[in-house]
Amino acid sequence: MNTLQVIFYVSMAVWFLSEFLYKRILKSTKNDRKNKDKSSLNILWLAIPFSIAASISVSDVTGFFITGNNWILYWGEAFILIGIIFRFIIIRSLGKYFTVDVTIKQDHKIKKEGFYKYIRHPSYTFSLLTSLGLGMYLNNWLSLLLAFLPPFLAFAYRIKIEEQALIEQFGNEYIEYRKKTKKLIPFIY
Repeated sequence: MNTLQVIFYVSMAVWFLSEFLYKRILKSTKNDRKNKDKSSLNILWLAIPFSIAASISVSDVTGFFITGNNWILYWGEAFILIGIIFRFIIIRSLGKYFTVDVTIKQDHKIKKEGFYKYIRHPSYTFSLLTSLGLGMYLNNWLSLLLAFLPPFLAFAYRIKIEEQALIEQFGNEYIEYRKKTKKLIPFIY
């Protein structure tokens, strides 16, 4: 096993462990406005493991290579690492306001600085970057599609649910914030 493969396996373990810990530790509390999630967390927990397993399985049995060059492995691993690290940074920046289930805290405020100045859901952006990196690392068009599309669709549903809750809570303030920012990709989408 070469160094890049070791880094890949370690990063995949860190990704899984971090998401597992987020799910266990960063839940809403009894004082929060709950019941807004509409199963979006469960959908994510089905979509992401499915996409990982399916993309890895497909890469082993099909030959739909993206490229014959190794650069894609390095870019894929870089995206995985950047996604994991920046998702962690964003979660830490939200502090107590970050929960894995869609929840409004008692003293909740809309964060509008840092990454949030440009995109409304940077945590999801970097999670999707990790998924994209996995597909690239596997160097297979079908794996890329399976690694990225199910999580993207699950996050799109979750964004819809989350933004409904934020509009209910903040009204025009959140609507105005939405007009000035993009969902996932600065200046684009």
